[in-house]
Parts: sequence; structure tokens; C-alpha cells
Amino acid sequence: MSSAADDPALVPPLPDTLRLGPVHLTVSDLDGSIAFYERTLGLRLHDRDGEVATLGTGGEDLLVLVEEAGAAPGARHAGLFHFALLFPTRAELARAVLRLASAGTRIEGASDHGVSEAIYLRDPDDNGIELSVDRPRADWPPPRHEGDRVDMFTIALDMKDLIREVEGEGPRDHAGPGIAVGHVHLHVGDVDRGLAFYRDVLGFEVMGLLPSAAFVSAGGYHHHLGFNVWLGPDVKPLPPNTAGLRHWTVLLASRDELAAVRARVEAAGIETRNHETGFLARDPWQTAVVFSAG
Repeated sequence: MSSAADDPALVPPLPDTLRLGPVHLTVSDLDGSIAFYERTLGLRLHDRDGEVATLGTGGEDLLVLVEEAGAAPGARHAGLFHFALLFPTRAELARAVLRLASAGTRIEGASDHGVSEAIYLRDPDDNGIELSVDRPRADWPPPRHEGDRVDMFTIALDMKDLIREVEGEGPRDHAGPGIAVGHVHLHVGDVDRGLAFYRDVLGFEVMGLLPSAAFVSAGGYHHHLGFNVWLGPDVKPLPPNTAGLRHWTVLLASRDELAAVRARVEAAGIETRNHETGFLARDPWQTAVVFSAG
């Protein structure tokens, strides 16, 4: 008899109600990072306890920053390529652009992906950040390649058209409510091994697949997770005392859903450990994901 590990089609997909929780980052200078995220992104400090700070827009936490004094920049290691803060409206993304310009923050890129529009930048520790807004699902481009479920391309963003959303406005100090963690994009060493973990064990579904990258999600979203091999097959795990991703968070709706995912992770021979309201597991490159139930 086949098992879920033998046949990905038998792996129960993650529930449609899945969403992402806070991204936990190691930073080298907590005061400097808080100042950056407040000034550049308009986030608010929710709480600070010694070397740990949480930030968001007044509701749920979006970021948890943990200081490790003297931490080296992340550079070329497995783990974070970028995390995406998803804005509720195109106007709010345009206001974010005004805020970046007012703060004199360097933008690394601005792209139209068909399913979304995105701005790219980095924090003081070289952690990648995407600021994005989704197009309505009805407007997502249909797949062009067999096996894909949506077409995600990359062309230049029409920045002038975006800014017209807030024409005549000045920059605002604070981001508006409704921002969420939209997705996380990781560096890995092998797409197939990444799929074996994220699809065949955890239960994410493939939305788009390239020779060098995969995009997976729950509930038909364009992607909750991307992973790529752009640093090469020999990419190493993030070393200790290095800035970067501590873990990203998947939020499930019930304890039963949480128990089901944990059971299949452990059945695959992958170690888990308790973590607050859920459990933590690591991919083949030791990048951690926490599953939690509210």
C-alpha cells in the first residue's frame, strides 16, 4: 500500500483557512532596527522586552526582532530571501512608497508579477523585504505552463500609475491597519528536496514551478512560500550569530489541524519540538517554520 510519503497526491493539503503569522528575525542592533522599521515602513513598536521587540500596525504582530549583538550580515546562506508585507489596498502600497522616498530609503526593485505589485528593499542587516498588494483573484493571469495553477511573471512596475493612487498626498508617519505577512521566500539548495518537505510532508500545494524555484500555497493563493536555488546547490545553513530568519510562522485554525500536520511531520522522520502554542520543524537546510493554532 502506498503512503503519503511515497505519493504526494496522498498528502492532505493544508487547510484553506491557513494564514501566516509573524516573521522572527535576528538583528545586530535592536534600537537601529526598530528605528528603521518605524521610520521606513511606518510600523509601530508593539512591545519590547530586553533584546526582543515586536512590531506591527496596532493589531497582530508582524515582526519579532531579536538582537544578537555583533551578528554578522546574512549574506549567502540558506534561509531568508525576503518576507512580504501584504498591504490591503493599492493606495496603501502607494503611501508606503511615499514614506520610503521621504525616509531616503533605497529601493532595490519594483515589479509587476501579474498576481501582485511589489517593491523590494533591505533592512540594516540585509534582510530582504517585499512590500506588495494583490490583484483580485479574478484578474490573476491564467497558467501558461502545464502543472502551474497561475502565471506569475516579472515585468517593471508602473510606479507613476501606482503613485497616482495618492496624488496630492504627503507622506504619512504610520502605515494603516490591515497589513499582513503575505508570503516568505527562502534560499534552498535543491528544488526537489524543497518540494519533498514543503509539499510532500507539510502539505503545501504547488502553484508555479520553475527549474530554479517553486511557489506553493494553501487554498489556491498564489504563494504563501517561495523557495529558490539561486545561491547554488551547496548553500549552507545560516551560521550561529548571523542576522537573518529565526523562523517564519504558519497559523492554523484549530488544534486538530495542528495535530494532524505534526503527526505527518513526525511520521516522515523529521524532528519537531514544542514551541509556545504549536511546534517547530526544520527543512533540509535547517530553516525553521513554526506551526501554531489560535
